[in-house]
Amino acid sequence: MKTKKVIRVLIVDDSVIYREMISRQISEDDQIEVVGKASSSYEARDMIIKLRPDVMTLDVEMPKMDGIEFLKKLMPQYPLPTIVVSSASDRVFDALNSGAVDFIEKPRSSEHVKYFIQELVVKIKIASTAKVGHHKHVIDRNDSDLQAKRNSNLLVAIGASTGGTNAIDELLRKFTRDMPGTVIVQHMPEVFTKLFSDRLNNECVVEVKEAENGDEVMTGRVLIAPGKKHMRVVKRRNKIFVELEDETENNKVSGHCPSVDVLFQSVAKNIGKNSIGIILTGMGKDGADGLLQMKQMGSKTIGQDEASSVVYGMPKVAYERGAVDVQVALPKIYDTLKDLIDKFEV
Repeated sequence: MKTKKVIRVLIVDDSVIYREMISRQISEDDQIEVVGKASSSYEARDMIIKLRPDVMTLDVEMPKMDGIEFLKKLMPQYPLPTIVVSSASDRVFDALNSGAVDFIEKPRSSEHVKYFIQELVVKIKIASTAKVGHHKHVIDRNDSDLQAKRNSNLLVAIGASTGGTNAIDELLRKFTRDMPGTVIVQHMPEVFTKLFSDRLNNECVVEVKEAENGDEVMTGRVLIAPGKKHMRVVKRRNKIFVELEDETENNKVSGHCPSVDVLFQSVAKNIGKNSIGIILTGMGKDGADGLLQMKQMGSKTIGQDEASSVVYGMPKVAYERGAVDVQVALPKIYDTLKDLIDKFEV
């Protein structure tokens, strides 16, 4: 029987307590081998050259050279799948923009350590399959690029997971003020969805906010599902609103809360042909069934292609199930979306 490849991991953290705790506990997984532990970016640099790890976990806050500065110097020369380990701060998005594949919040107490390790092990395994070293292009926004029809009945629904923060960032930076109302599920812990939304709101022309129960979906607004809350769309009096449902022990769908399937299925049921679905990079199959339902109800659907996906999981399953009308590279998704909107008949 073919054995699974062991993932060689380098741990970088200036705290000896965290280094030893992470090393000891992730090593209990037989697919992971900790090959080195570094207390600084400079020490990590030398270890990377010597040990050739498959994945690195990296603390953001470190003396002399912090994790973000280190990533900016490292990635162009030695692309290495990196998971940022950080306290709740929007600096994680700087790290993701600098080349990190994913992030995880440091445990707030000893009670959270078990969950933290479980999540970290999963993220390490996903990161070991990720493509890295591709820096996104700076986008010049031009409000005349898109002559979208201002119609409150047209809705854009987007789902993403691993690699999705950068993909969503790149896509939304191209959005103009006349874009149809947009709803997004990005697999992300609570707290970070608010930080992510606020950051995008400061960088984009459209309004971006973490969704609140009862928020209206409207032209020029993007609503992002909060962590640990399913988001659905409903239609009342010819207007579209979002409804949120708190996570419980038994209501995860496709292994997630928020779930892309939950959002897409509500779009299929309540909006139908007046919608466009987009499935982006991510591990697993969340969103595939929902996107297929959208297509069956007359929605137009777009999937990110393999070459531009950090992890070609969710888009792959959706494509194989026949849920995707057109599969394109991330830089071309906006133009494809624009064409579909321009053809939409009011």
